[in-house]
Amino acid sequence: CMAFAKSLLSLGFDRFDAVSIIGFNSAEWTIADLGCILAGGLAAGIYSTNSADAAKYIAGHSQARVVVCDNVAQLEKMASVAAELQQLKALVVYNATVPIGFQCPVPCYSFDDFLALGTEVDGAELEARMTGQRPGHCCTLIYTSGTTGNPKAVMVSHDNITWTLHSMLELFVDDPFTHLDRLVSYLPLSHVAAQLIDIHLPMATGAKVYFAQPDALKGSLGQTLKEVRPTRFLGVPRVWEKIAEKLWEIGKSTKGMKLRIATWAKGIGSQKTQLAQYGEAGGVPCGYGCANAIVLGKIKAALGLDQCRLCVVAAAPMSSDIIQYFGSLDIQIFELFGQSESTGPSSTCVAGNWKIGSVGKLIPGTEWMVDATNQELLLRGRNVMMGYLGMENETNATINSDGWLHTGDCAKVDDNQFGYITGRIKELIITAGGENVPPVLLEDALKEELPLLSNVMVVGDKRKFLAALLTFRVQVDGDGVPTTKLDKKALEIMASLNSVATTTAEAKECEKVKAYIAHGLKKANGRATSRAQTIAKTYVLEQDFSLGGGELTPTLKLKRRMVVDKYAAVIEAIYSDASGD
Repeated sequence: CMAFAKSLLSLGFDRFDAVSIIGFNSAEWTIADLGCILAGGLAAGIYSTNSADAAKYIAGHSQARVVVCDNVAQLEKMASVAAELQQLKALVVYNATVPIGFQCPVPCYSFDDFLALGTEVDGAELEARMTGQRPGHCCTLIYTSGTTGNPKAVMVSHDNITWTLHSMLELFVDDPFTHLDRLVSYLPLSHVAAQLIDIHLPMATGAKVYFAQPDALKGSLGQTLKEVRPTRFLGVPRVWEKIAEKLWEIGKSTKGMKLRIATWAKGIGSQKTQLAQYGEAGGVPCGYGCANAIVLGKIKAALGLDQCRLCVVAAAPMSSDIIQYFGSLDIQIFELFGQSESTGPSSTCVAGNWKIGSVGKLIPGTEWMVDATNQELLLRGRNVMMGYLGMENETNATINSDGWLHTGDCAKVDDNQFGYITGRIKELIITAGGENVPPVLLEDALKEELPLLSNVMVVGDKRKFLAALLTFRVQVDGDGVPTTKLDKKALEIMASLNSVATTTAEAKECEKVKAYIAHGLKKANGRATSRAQTIAKTYVLEQDFSLGGGELTPTLKLKRRMVVDKYAAVIEAIYSDASGD
Protein backbone atom coordinates (compact mmCIF):
# COMPACT_ATOMS: atom_id res chain seq x y z
CA CYS A 1 0.00 0.00 0.00
CA MET A 2 2.83 2.39 0.84
CA ALA A 3 4.58 1.52 -2.42
CA PHE A 4 1.40 2.42 -4.32
CA ALA A 5 1.14 5.68 -2.37
CA LYS A 6 4.76 6.57 -3.20
CA SER A 7 4.14 5.89 -6.87
CA LEU A 8 1.22 8.31 -6.76
CA LEU A 9 3.47 10.95 -5.20
CA SER A 10 6.03 10.37 -7.96
CA LEU A 11 3.37 11.51 -10.44
CA GLY A 12 2.74 14.74 -8.54
CA PHE A 13 -0.37 13.44 -6.78
CA ASP A 14 -1.72 16.13 -4.45
CA ARG A 15 -3.80 15.87 -1.29
CA PHE A 16 -7.48 15.25 -2.16
CA ASP A 17 -6.66 14.12 -5.69
CA ALA A 18 -8.58 11.01 -6.72
CA VAL A 19 -7.82 7.51 -7.96
CA SER A 20 -10.57 5.61 -9.74
CA ILE A 21 -10.60 1.80 -9.57
CA ILE A 22 -12.62 -0.32 -11.98
CA GLY A 23 -12.66 -4.08 -11.62
CA PHE A 24 -13.63 -7.08 -9.55
CA ASN A 25 -12.57 -7.42 -5.92
CA SER A 26 -8.92 -8.35 -5.50
CA ALA A 27 -5.81 -7.66 -3.45
CA GLU A 28 -4.82 -5.07 -6.08
CA TRP A 29 -8.17 -3.26 -5.68
CA THR A 30 -7.55 -3.07 -1.93
CA ILE A 31 -3.92 -1.98 -2.30
CA ALA A 32 -4.91 0.79 -4.71
CA ASP A 33 -7.69 1.96 -2.40
CA LEU A 34 -5.53 2.07 0.72
CA GLY A 35 -2.51 3.43 -1.16
CA CYS A 36 -4.61 6.32 -2.39
CA ILE A 37 -5.84 7.01 1.15
CA LEU A 38 -2.28 6.93 2.54
CA ALA A 39 -1.27 9.52 -0.06
CA GLY A 40 -4.07 11.78 1.17
CA GLY A 41 -6.25 11.09 -1.83
CA LEU A 42 -9.80 10.00 -2.49
CA ALA A 43 -10.49 6.55 -3.87
CA ALA A 44 -13.45 6.47 -6.25
CA GLY A 45 -14.65 3.01 -7.22
CA ILE A 46 -16.29 2.35 -10.58
CA TYR A 47 -18.55 -0.67 -11.06
CA SER A 48 -16.95 -3.11 -13.50
CA THR A 49 -20.26 -3.34 -15.36
CA ASN A 50 -20.32 0.40 -16.08
CA SER A 51 -20.19 1.50 -19.70
CA ALA A 52 -17.32 3.63 -21.00
CA ASP A 53 -19.49 6.75 -20.74
CA ALA A 54 -20.54 5.95 -17.16
CA ALA A 55 -16.93 5.24 -16.19
CA LYS A 56 -15.82 8.47 -17.87
CA TYR A 57 -18.38 10.41 -15.83
CA ILE A 58 -17.03 9.11 -12.52
CA ALA A 59 -13.37 9.55 -13.47
CA GLY A 60 -14.12 13.05 -14.73
CA HIS A 61 -16.38 14.12 -11.88
CA SER A 62 -13.88 12.93 -9.26
CA GLN A 63 -10.98 14.48 -11.24
CA ALA A 64 -9.13 11.16 -11.05
CA ARG A 65 -5.39 11.42 -11.75
CA VAL A 66 -4.97 7.67 -12.06
CA VAL A 67 -7.41 4.92 -13.03
CA VAL A 68 -6.64 1.35 -11.97
CA CYS A 69 -8.17 -1.28 -14.25
CA ASP A 70 -8.83 -5.00 -13.85
CA ASN A 71 -7.76 -6.76 -17.09
CA VAL A 72 -7.19 -5.51 -20.63
CA ALA A 73 -10.91 -5.10 -21.39
CA GLN A 74 -11.28 -2.50 -18.64
CA LEU A 75 -8.01 -0.89 -19.71
CA GLU A 76 -9.35 -0.56 -23.26
CA LYS A 77 -12.60 0.87 -21.90
CA MET A 78 -10.79 3.63 -20.03
CA ALA A 79 -8.29 4.24 -22.83
CA SER A 80 -11.21 4.88 -25.19
CA VAL A 81 -12.25 7.91 -23.12
CA ALA A 82 -8.84 8.96 -21.75
CA ALA A 83 -8.49 11.82 -24.23
CA GLU A 84 -11.60 13.41 -22.72
CA LEU A 85 -10.19 13.25 -19.17
CA GLN A 86 -7.81 16.21 -19.11
CA GLN A 87 -6.70 15.62 -15.52
CA LEU A 88 -5.73 11.96 -16.10
CA LYS A 89 -2.02 11.15 -15.72
CA ALA A 90 -1.89 7.36 -15.98
CA LEU A 91 -3.76 4.09 -16.39
CA VAL A 92 -2.74 1.00 -14.41
CA VAL A 93 -3.81 -2.57 -15.20
CA TYR A 94 -3.78 -5.59 -12.89
CA ASN A 95 -4.36 -9.26 -13.72
CA ALA A 96 -2.70 -8.49 -17.06
CA THR A 97 0.14 -6.61 -18.72
CA VAL A 98 -0.18 -3.68 -21.07
CA PRO A 99 -0.44 -5.11 -24.62
CA ILE A 100 2.52 -4.38 -26.89
CA GLY A 101 1.79 -1.33 -29.01
CA PHE A 102 -1.22 -0.34 -26.90
CA GLN A 103 -2.48 3.10 -27.92
CA CYS A 104 -3.48 5.56 -25.21
CA PRO A 105 -2.99 9.32 -24.75
CA VAL A 106 -1.59 8.79 -21.22
CA PRO A 107 1.07 6.36 -19.95
CA CYS A 108 -0.16 2.84 -19.14
CA TYR A 109 1.51 0.60 -16.57
CA SER A 110 1.17 -2.93 -15.33
CA PHE A 111 0.49 -3.05 -11.60
CA ASP A 112 4.03 -4.16 -10.73
CA ASP A 113 5.60 -1.54 -12.99
CA PHE A 114 3.47 1.15 -11.37
CA LEU A 115 4.58 0.09 -7.88
CA ALA A 116 8.18 0.50 -9.01
CA LEU A 117 7.67 4.16 -9.98
CA GLY A 118 7.88 5.33 -6.38
CA THR A 119 11.05 3.57 -5.28
CA GLU A 120 12.99 6.86 -5.27
CA VAL A 121 10.35 8.81 -3.34
CA ASP A 122 11.56 9.82 0.12
CA GLY A 123 9.65 8.02 2.87
CA ALA A 124 9.50 11.29 4.82
CA GLU A 125 7.39 12.82 2.06
CA LEU A 126 4.79 10.07 2.41
CA GLU A 127 4.98 10.26 6.21
CA ALA A 128 4.23 13.97 6.05
CA ARG A 129 1.27 13.33 3.78
CA MET A 130 -0.07 10.69 6.19
CA THR A 131 0.39 12.67 9.40
CA GLY A 132 -1.21 15.72 7.81
CA GLN A 133 -4.55 13.96 7.49
CA ARG A 134 -7.39 14.77 9.88
CA PRO A 135 -10.54 12.84 10.93
CA GLY A 136 -12.77 15.35 9.19
CA HIS A 137 -10.96 15.08 5.87
CA CYS A 138 -12.65 13.23 3.04
CA CYS A 139 -11.36 9.67 2.75
CA THR A 140 -13.27 8.10 -0.11
CA LEU A 141 -15.97 8.76 -2.69
CA ILE A 142 -18.87 6.35 -2.99
CA TYR A 143 -20.79 6.86 -6.19
CA THR A 144 -24.43 5.97 -5.78
CA SER A 145 -25.54 3.37 -8.27
CA GLY A 146 -27.78 5.89 -9.94
CA THR A 147 -31.33 4.57 -10.14
CA THR A 148 -32.12 7.97 -11.65
CA GLY A 149 -29.74 10.23 -13.60
CA ASN A 150 -26.00 10.50 -13.04
CA PRO A 151 -24.68 9.04 -9.79
CA LYS A 152 -23.90 11.35 -6.89
CA ALA A 153 -20.51 11.17 -5.17
CA VAL A 154 -21.00 10.57 -1.45
CA MET A 155 -18.08 12.09 0.47
CA VAL A 156 -17.14 9.78 3.33
CA SER A 157 -14.65 11.08 5.90
CA HIS A 158 -11.98 9.23 7.84
CA ASP A 159 -14.09 9.79 10.95
CA ASN A 160 -17.18 8.40 9.22
CA ILE A 161 -15.37 5.13 8.52
CA THR A 162 -13.48 4.65 11.78
CA TRP A 163 -16.41 5.71 13.97
CA THR A 164 -18.95 3.55 12.11
CA LEU A 165 -16.66 0.54 12.26
CA HIS A 166 -16.05 1.01 15.99
CA SER A 167 -19.78 1.43 16.61
CA MET A 168 -20.58 -1.77 14.71
CA LEU A 169 -17.95 -3.76 16.58
CA GLU A 170 -19.57 -2.71 19.87
CA LEU A 171 -22.51 -4.92 18.88
CA PHE A 172 -20.30 -8.00 18.92
CA VAL A 173 -18.57 -7.78 22.29
CA ASP A 174 -19.94 -11.22 23.18
CA ASP A 175 -18.62 -12.71 19.93
CA PRO A 176 -15.85 -10.36 18.78
CA PHE A 177 -14.20 -10.41 15.38
CA THR A 178 -10.66 -11.83 15.56
CA HIS A 179 -7.84 -13.06 13.33
CA LEU A 180 -9.65 -16.42 13.24
CA ASP A 181 -12.62 -14.98 11.35
CA ARG A 182 -12.92 -15.66 7.62
CA LEU A 183 -14.79 -13.41 5.19
CA VAL A 184 -15.63 -13.81 1.50
CA SER A 185 -15.29 -10.68 -0.62
CA TYR A 186 -17.59 -10.73 -3.63
CA LEU A 187 -19.95 -7.73 -3.44
CA PRO A 188 -18.57 -4.81 -5.50
CA LEU A 189 -15.92 -2.89 -3.59
CA SER A 190 -17.34 0.27 -5.13
CA HIS A 191 -20.13 -0.20 -2.57
CA VAL A 192 -19.61 1.28 0.89
CA ALA A 193 -20.68 -1.86 2.77
CA ALA A 194 -18.14 -3.97 0.89
CA GLN A 195 -15.37 -1.49 1.64
CA LEU A 196 -16.25 -1.40 5.31
CA ILE A 197 -16.43 -5.19 5.67
CA ASP A 198 -13.78 -6.37 3.20
CA ILE A 199 -11.13 -3.65 3.65
CA HIS A 200 -11.46 -1.71 6.90
CA LEU A 201 -12.88 -4.35 9.25
CA PRO A 202 -10.04 -6.83 8.55
CA MET A 203 -7.47 -4.10 9.26
CA ALA A 204 -9.16 -3.38 12.59
CA THR A 205 -9.64 -7.00 13.67
CA GLY A 206 -7.17 -9.16 11.75
CA ALA A 207 -9.95 -11.12 10.05
CA LYS A 208 -8.91 -12.93 6.87
CA VAL A 209 -10.46 -11.99 3.54
CA TYR A 210 -10.82 -14.44 0.67
CA PHE A 211 -11.57 -12.94 -2.73
CA ALA A 212 -14.22 -14.80 -4.72
CA GLN A 213 -14.01 -15.41 -8.46
CA PRO A 214 -15.25 -12.68 -10.83
CA ASP A 215 -18.19 -14.90 -11.81
CA ALA A 216 -19.30 -15.23 -8.17
CA LEU A 217 -22.80 -13.92 -8.81
CA LYS A 218 -23.12 -16.09 -11.91
CA GLY A 219 -22.70 -19.33 -9.98
CA SER A 220 -19.21 -19.84 -8.54
CA LEU A 221 -19.94 -18.28 -5.14
CA GLY A 222 -21.33 -21.56 -3.82
CA GLN A 223 -18.04 -23.35 -4.42
CA THR A 224 -16.10 -20.51 -2.82
CA LEU A 225 -18.26 -20.74 0.31
CA LYS A 226 -17.54 -24.47 0.55
CA GLU A 227 -13.81 -23.86 0.23
CA VAL A 228 -13.56 -20.92 2.64
CA ARG A 229 -16.31 -21.84 5.14
CA PRO A 230 -16.72 -18.21 6.26
CA THR A 231 -17.42 -17.38 9.88
CA ARG A 232 -19.40 -14.26 8.91
CA PHE A 233 -21.26 -13.74 5.64
CA LEU A 234 -23.17 -10.83 4.10
CA GLY A 235 -25.46 -11.61 1.19
CA VAL A 236 -27.77 -9.50 -0.92
CA PRO A 237 -31.32 -10.88 -1.22
CA ARG A 238 -30.72 -12.46 -4.64
CA VAL A 239 -27.81 -14.51 -3.28
CA TRP A 240 -29.92 -15.93 -0.45
CA GLU A 241 -32.82 -16.53 -2.85
CA LYS A 242 -30.61 -18.50 -5.25
CA ILE A 243 -29.32 -20.66 -2.39
CA ALA A 244 -32.91 -21.30 -1.28
CA GLU A 245 -33.96 -22.23 -4.82
CA LYS A 246 -31.20 -24.84 -5.08
CA LEU A 247 -32.23 -26.34 -1.75
CA TRP A 248 -35.86 -26.47 -2.85
CA GLU A 249 -34.81 -28.38 -5.96
CA ILE A 250 -32.97 -30.93 -3.83
CA GLY A 251 -35.93 -31.16 -1.46
CA LYS A 252 -38.26 -32.16 -4.28
CA SER A 253 -36.35 -35.40 -4.80
CA THR A 254 -36.48 -36.37 -1.12
CA LYS A 255 -39.04 -39.11 -0.47
CA GLY A 256 -40.27 -41.52 2.18
CA MET A 257 -38.48 -41.75 5.51
CA LYS A 258 -35.84 -39.20 4.48
CA LEU A 259 -38.58 -36.67 3.80
CA ARG A 260 -40.25 -37.31 7.15
CA ILE A 261 -36.95 -36.94 9.01
CA ALA A 262 -36.08 -33.76 7.09
CA THR A 263 -39.51 -32.28 7.81
CA TRP A 264 -39.14 -33.08 11.51
CA ALA A 265 -35.64 -31.55 11.63
CA LYS A 266 -36.79 -28.37 9.88
CA GLY A 267 -39.58 -28.08 12.42
CA ILE A 268 -36.97 -28.17 15.17
CA GLY A 269 -34.95 -25.53 13.31
CA SER A 270 -38.02 -23.30 13.07
CA GLN A 271 -38.63 -23.68 16.81
CA LYS A 272 -35.04 -22.66 17.54
CA THR A 273 -35.41 -19.63 15.28
CA GLN A 274 -38.64 -18.64 17.02
CA LEU A 275 -36.98 -18.97 20.43
CA ALA A 276 -34.21 -16.64 19.21
CA GLN A 277 -36.65 -13.80 18.46
CA TYR A 278 -36.68 -10.74 20.69
CA GLY A 279 -38.79 -11.32 23.79
CA GLU A 280 -38.67 -15.11 23.51
CA ALA A 281 -36.96 -17.51 25.89
CA GLY A 282 -33.90 -18.27 23.76
CA GLY A 283 -32.02 -21.54 23.98
CA VAL A 284 -32.68 -24.65 21.93
CA PRO A 285 -35.77 -26.87 21.68
CA CYS A 286 -35.88 -30.50 22.70
CA GLY A 287 -34.40 -32.68 19.97
CA TYR A 288 -32.18 -29.99 18.48
CA GLY A 289 -28.94 -31.90 19.02
CA CYS A 290 -30.28 -34.89 17.12
CA ALA A 291 -31.84 -32.76 14.35
CA ASN A 292 -28.61 -30.84 13.89
CA ALA A 293 -26.48 -33.98 13.76
CA ILE A 294 -28.72 -35.88 11.34
CA VAL A 295 -29.98 -33.14 9.00
CA LEU A 296 -29.38 -29.47 9.76
CA GLY A 297 -25.63 -29.64 10.30
CA LYS A 298 -25.18 -31.55 7.04
CA ILE A 299 -27.15 -28.95 5.08
CA LYS A 300 -25.09 -26.12 6.56
CA ALA A 301 -21.87 -27.98 5.75
CA ALA A 302 -23.00 -28.58 2.17
CA LEU A 303 -23.55 -24.84 1.80
CA GLY A 304 -20.22 -23.95 3.39
CA LEU A 305 -22.01 -22.20 6.24
CA ASP A 306 -21.43 -24.74 9.02
CA GLN A 307 -18.93 -22.45 10.74
CA CYS A 308 -20.77 -19.21 10.00
CA ARG A 309 -21.76 -17.46 13.23
CA LEU A 310 -23.27 -14.40 11.57
CA CYS A 311 -25.41 -14.32 8.42
CA VAL A 312 -26.64 -10.93 7.22
CA VAL A 313 -28.81 -9.66 4.38
CA ALA A 314 -28.49 -6.07 3.19
CA ALA A 315 -28.72 -3.72 0.17
CA ALA A 316 -32.42 -4.42 -0.50
CA PRO A 317 -35.49 -5.85 1.26
CA MET A 318 -35.82 -9.64 1.41
CA SER A 319 -39.03 -11.59 1.87
CA SER A 320 -39.69 -12.76 5.42
CA ASP A 321 -40.61 -16.15 3.93
CA ILE A 322 -37.02 -16.62 2.77
CA ILE A 323 -35.67 -15.67 6.20
CA GLN A 324 -38.08 -18.09 7.87
CA TYR A 325 -37.09 -20.84 5.43
CA PHE A 326 -33.41 -20.46 6.35
CA GLY A 327 -34.47 -20.31 9.99
CA SER A 328 -35.95 -23.79 9.57
CA LEU A 329 -32.44 -24.90 8.53
CA ASP A 330 -30.93 -23.29 11.65
CA ILE A 331 -29.43 -20.51 9.53
CA GLN A 332 -30.49 -17.27 11.17
CA ILE A 333 -30.27 -14.30 8.79
CA PHE A 334 -30.20 -10.82 10.32
CA GLU A 335 -31.44 -7.86 8.29
CA LEU A 336 -29.24 -4.78 8.13
CA PHE A 337 -30.34 -1.34 6.93
CA GLY A 338 -28.08 1.37 5.63
CA GLN A 339 -27.01 3.45 2.68
CA SER A 340 -23.93 5.14 1.27
CA GLU A 341 -24.95 8.42 2.91
CA SER A 342 -24.72 6.81 6.37
CA THR A 343 -21.38 5.10 5.68
CA GLY A 344 -23.17 1.79 5.32
CA PRO A 345 -24.98 0.43 8.39
CA SER A 346 -27.55 2.45 10.31
CA SER A 347 -29.40 -0.35 12.07
CA THR A 348 -29.19 -4.11 12.27
CA CYS A 349 -30.58 -7.16 13.96
CA VAL A 350 -28.10 -9.12 16.08
CA ALA A 351 -28.32 -12.15 18.32
CA GLY A 352 -30.65 -11.30 21.19
CA ASN A 353 -32.10 -8.33 19.32
CA TRP A 354 -33.79 -9.88 16.31
CA LYS A 355 -37.27 -9.74 14.86
CA ILE A 356 -37.98 -11.29 11.48
CA GLY A 357 -39.18 -8.56 9.14
CA SER A 358 -37.35 -5.83 11.05
CA VAL A 359 -34.09 -4.07 10.20
CA GLY A 360 -33.25 -4.15 13.88
CA LYS A 361 -32.13 -1.42 16.21
CA LEU A 362 -29.84 1.55 15.67
CA ILE A 363 -26.10 1.06 15.85
CA PRO A 364 -24.71 2.61 19.07
CA GLY A 365 -24.30 6.38 19.11
CA THR A 366 -26.89 7.21 16.47
CA GLU A 367 -30.51 8.29 16.55
CA TRP A 368 -33.51 8.16 14.27
CA MET A 369 -37.01 9.53 13.98
CA VAL A 370 -39.92 9.15 11.59
CA ASP A 371 -41.29 12.31 9.96
CA ALA A 372 -44.97 12.40 10.88
CA THR A 373 -45.91 14.12 7.62
CA ASN A 374 -44.68 11.47 5.19
CA GLN A 375 -43.27 8.65 7.36
CA GLU A 376 -39.74 9.27 6.08
CA LEU A 377 -36.97 7.86 8.25
CA LEU A 378 -34.40 10.44 9.40
CA LEU A 379 -30.99 9.53 10.81
CA ARG A 380 -28.39 11.45 12.79
CA GLY A 381 -24.91 10.50 13.97
CA ARG A 382 -21.21 10.55 13.15
CA ASN A 383 -21.85 8.04 10.39
CA VAL A 384 -23.70 10.64 8.29
CA MET A 385 -21.71 11.65 5.19
CA MET A 386 -19.96 14.97 4.66
CA GLY A 387 -22.17 15.65 1.65
CA TYR A 388 -22.27 15.15 -2.12
CA LEU A 389 -19.16 16.25 -4.00
CA GLY A 390 -19.85 19.43 -5.95
CA MET A 391 -23.59 19.29 -5.24
CA GLU A 392 -24.38 21.76 -2.48
CA ASN A 393 -28.10 21.98 -3.25
CA GLU A 394 -28.51 18.20 -3.21
CA THR A 395 -26.54 18.02 0.04
CA ASN A 396 -28.72 20.64 1.73
CA ALA A 397 -31.84 18.81 0.57
CA THR A 398 -30.55 15.56 2.07
CA ILE A 399 -29.06 16.77 5.37
CA ASN A 400 -31.06 19.45 7.18
CA SER A 401 -29.71 22.23 9.40
CA ASP A 402 -30.07 20.04 12.50
CA GLY A 403 -27.91 17.29 11.01
CA TRP A 404 -30.75 14.90 10.19
CA LEU A 405 -30.17 12.76 7.11
CA HIS A 406 -33.25 12.27 4.94
CA THR A 407 -32.99 8.60 3.97
CA GLY A 408 -35.73 8.61 1.37
CA ASP A 409 -37.15 5.49 3.02
CA CYS A 410 -40.58 5.21 4.59
CA ALA A 411 -40.43 3.48 7.95
CA LYS A 412 -42.00 2.80 11.29
CA VAL A 413 -40.37 2.15 14.66
CA ASP A 414 -42.10 -0.03 17.24
CA ASP A 415 -42.23 0.38 21.00
CA ASN A 416 -39.09 -1.74 21.41
CA GLN A 417 -37.17 0.51 19.00
CA PHE A 418 -37.07 -2.01 16.16
CA GLY A 419 -37.25 -0.37 12.75
CA TYR A 420 -39.29 -1.52 9.75
CA ILE A 421 -38.75 -0.20 6.23
CA THR A 422 -42.06 0.04 4.39
CA GLY A 423 -40.90 1.49 1.08
CA ARG A 424 -39.07 4.30 -0.70
CA ILE A 425 -40.62 7.75 -0.89
CA LYS A 426 -39.54 8.09 -4.53
CA GLU A 427 -40.99 4.65 -5.23
CA LEU A 428 -44.37 5.53 -3.76
CA ILE A 429 -47.04 5.47 -6.40
CA ILE A 430 -49.62 8.23 -6.06
CA THR A 431 -52.67 7.18 -8.00
CA ALA A 432 -55.08 9.51 -9.77
CA GLY A 433 -57.31 9.14 -6.73
CA GLY A 434 -54.56 10.43 -4.42
CA GLU A 435 -53.83 7.04 -2.80
CA ASN A 436 -50.20 6.49 -1.71
CA VAL A 437 -49.16 2.97 -2.69
CA PRO A 438 -45.85 1.32 -1.62
CA PRO A 439 -45.14 -0.93 -4.65
CA VAL A 440 -42.59 -3.26 -3.04
CA LEU A 441 -45.19 -4.83 -0.76
CA LEU A 442 -47.45 -5.59 -3.72
CA GLU A 443 -44.56 -6.89 -5.82
CA ASP A 444 -43.39 -9.23 -3.07
CA ALA A 445 -46.93 -10.56 -2.58
CA LEU A 446 -47.29 -11.31 -6.29
CA LYS A 447 -43.91 -13.08 -6.45
CA GLU A 448 -44.83 -15.20 -3.44
CA GLU A 449 -48.09 -16.29 -5.08
CA LEU A 450 -46.49 -16.83 -8.50
CA PRO A 451 -43.09 -18.57 -8.21
CA LEU A 452 -42.90 -18.59 -12.02
CA LEU A 453 -42.02 -14.89 -11.85
CA SER A 454 -38.49 -13.55 -11.70
CA ASN A 455 -39.26 -9.84 -11.45
CA VAL A 456 -42.35 -7.70 -10.89
CA MET A 457 -42.69 -3.94 -11.17
CA VAL A 458 -45.93 -2.19 -10.26
CA VAL A 459 -46.83 0.99 -12.17
CA GLY A 460 -49.72 3.41 -11.82
CA ASP A 461 -48.43 6.84 -10.87
CA LYS A 462 -51.17 9.39 -11.64
CA ARG A 463 -53.25 6.58 -13.17
CA LYS A 464 -56.72 5.33 -12.29
CA PHE A 465 -55.54 1.82 -11.46
CA LEU A 466 -52.39 -0.18 -10.77
CA ALA A 467 -50.76 -2.51 -13.27
CA ALA A 468 -47.72 -4.78 -13.06
CA LEU A 469 -44.94 -5.65 -15.49
CA LEU A 470 -43.93 -9.29 -15.07
CA THR A 471 -40.92 -11.33 -16.18
CA PHE A 472 -40.58 -15.12 -16.08
CA ARG A 473 -37.77 -17.17 -14.60
CA VAL A 474 -35.29 -17.91 -17.39
CA GLN A 475 -31.91 -19.45 -18.04
CA VAL A 476 -28.89 -17.15 -18.31
CA ASP A 477 -26.02 -17.54 -20.75
CA GLY A 478 -22.33 -17.83 -19.87
CA ASP A 479 -22.09 -14.08 -19.36
CA GLY A 480 -25.06 -14.01 -16.99
CA VAL A 481 -27.36 -12.44 -19.60
CA PRO A 482 -30.99 -13.64 -19.43
CA THR A 483 -32.16 -15.74 -22.37
CA THR A 484 -35.77 -16.36 -23.39
CA LYS A 485 -35.61 -20.04 -22.42
CA LEU A 486 -37.48 -20.94 -19.22
CA ASP A 487 -35.29 -22.27 -16.41
CA LYS A 488 -35.67 -25.60 -14.65
CA LYS A 489 -38.10 -24.42 -11.98
CA ALA A 490 -40.21 -22.59 -14.57
CA LEU A 491 -40.38 -25.74 -16.70
CA GLU A 492 -41.52 -27.72 -13.66
CA ILE A 493 -44.32 -25.19 -13.17
CA MET A 494 -45.19 -25.53 -16.85
CA ALA A 495 -45.43 -29.31 -16.40
CA SER A 496 -47.68 -28.90 -13.37
CA LEU A 497 -49.96 -26.73 -15.51
CA ASN A 498 -49.87 -29.27 -18.35
CA SER A 499 -48.28 -26.63 -20.55
CA VAL A 500 -45.66 -27.45 -23.18
CA ALA A 501 -44.24 -23.91 -23.23
CA THR A 502 -40.43 -23.74 -23.05
CA THR A 503 -39.83 -20.07 -23.89
CA THR A 504 -41.11 -16.79 -22.52
CA ALA A 505 -43.00 -16.08 -25.75
CA GLU A 506 -44.77 -19.45 -25.64
CA ALA A 507 -45.57 -19.17 -21.93
CA LYS A 508 -46.88 -15.65 -22.39
CA GLU A 509 -49.46 -16.84 -24.95
CA CYS A 510 -50.39 -20.08 -23.16
CA GLU A 511 -53.97 -20.00 -21.84
CA LYS A 512 -53.03 -22.24 -18.90
CA VAL A 513 -50.29 -19.84 -17.88
CA LYS A 514 -52.69 -16.91 -18.21
CA ALA A 515 -55.10 -18.68 -15.86
CA TYR A 516 -52.23 -19.41 -13.45
CA ILE A 517 -51.28 -15.72 -13.38
CA ALA A 518 -54.89 -14.63 -12.94
CA HIS A 519 -55.32 -17.00 -10.00
CA GLY A 520 -52.11 -15.80 -8.33
CA LEU A 521 -53.06 -12.18 -8.92
CA LYS A 522 -56.42 -12.75 -7.25
CA LYS A 523 -54.73 -14.26 -4.19
CA ALA A 524 -52.17 -11.45 -3.99
CA ASN A 525 -54.89 -8.82 -4.30
CA GLY A 526 -56.73 -10.55 -1.48
CA ARG A 527 -53.86 -9.52 0.79
CA ALA A 528 -54.09 -5.82 -0.16
CA THR A 529 -54.97 -3.32 2.55
CA SER A 530 -57.41 -1.44 0.31
CA ARG A 531 -59.00 -1.66 -3.12
CA ALA A 532 -56.71 1.15 -4.28
CA GLN A 533 -53.76 -1.16 -3.59
CA THR A 534 -54.95 -3.99 -5.82
CA ILE A 535 -53.38 -4.68 -9.21
CA ALA A 536 -55.91 -4.52 -12.03
CA LYS A 537 -53.77 -5.57 -14.98
CA THR A 538 -50.56 -7.42 -15.72
CA TYR A 539 -48.29 -7.55 -18.75
CA VAL A 540 -45.60 -10.18 -19.33
CA LEU A 541 -42.31 -8.97 -20.81
CA GLU A 542 -40.42 -11.55 -22.84
CA GLN A 543 -37.01 -10.45 -21.51
CA ASP A 544 -36.08 -10.59 -17.83
CA PHE A 545 -34.58 -7.54 -16.13
CA SER A 546 -30.78 -7.45 -15.94
CA LEU A 547 -27.71 -5.29 -15.44
CA GLY A 548 -26.97 -5.31 -19.15
CA GLY A 549 -30.54 -4.41 -19.99
CA GLY A 550 -30.30 -1.37 -17.74
CA GLU A 551 -33.20 -2.33 -15.46
CA LEU A 552 -31.03 -3.29 -12.45
CA THR A 553 -28.23 -1.54 -10.58
CA PRO A 554 -24.93 -3.35 -9.80
CA THR A 555 -26.43 -4.21 -6.39
CA LEU A 556 -29.46 -5.67 -8.20
CA LYS A 557 -31.92 -2.96 -7.20
CA LEU A 558 -34.72 -2.13 -9.61
CA LYS A 559 -34.12 1.07 -11.60
CA ARG A 560 -37.77 2.05 -11.75
CA ARG A 561 -37.36 5.19 -13.82
CA MET A 562 -35.30 3.26 -16.37
CA VAL A 563 -37.98 0.56 -16.60
CA VAL A 564 -40.73 3.14 -17.02
CA ASP A 565 -38.79 4.86 -19.80
CA LYS A 566 -37.73 1.65 -21.54
CA TYR A 567 -41.22 0.17 -21.56
CA ALA A 568 -43.16 3.42 -21.94
CA ALA A 569 -45.03 2.13 -25.00
CA VAL A 570 -46.04 -1.05 -23.17
CA ILE A 571 -47.29 0.94 -20.18
CA GLU A 572 -49.28 3.29 -22.39
CA ALA A 573 -50.86 0.31 -24.13
CA ILE A 574 -51.93 -1.11 -20.76
CA TYR A 575 -53.74 2.10 -19.88
CA SER A 576 -55.19 2.72 -23.33
CA ASP A 577 -57.96 0.29 -22.41
CA ALA A 578 -60.01 1.71 -19.53
CA SER A 579 -61.39 -1.71 -18.63
CA GLY A 580 -58.96 -1.87 -15.73
CA ASP A 581 -60.77 1.06 -14.11
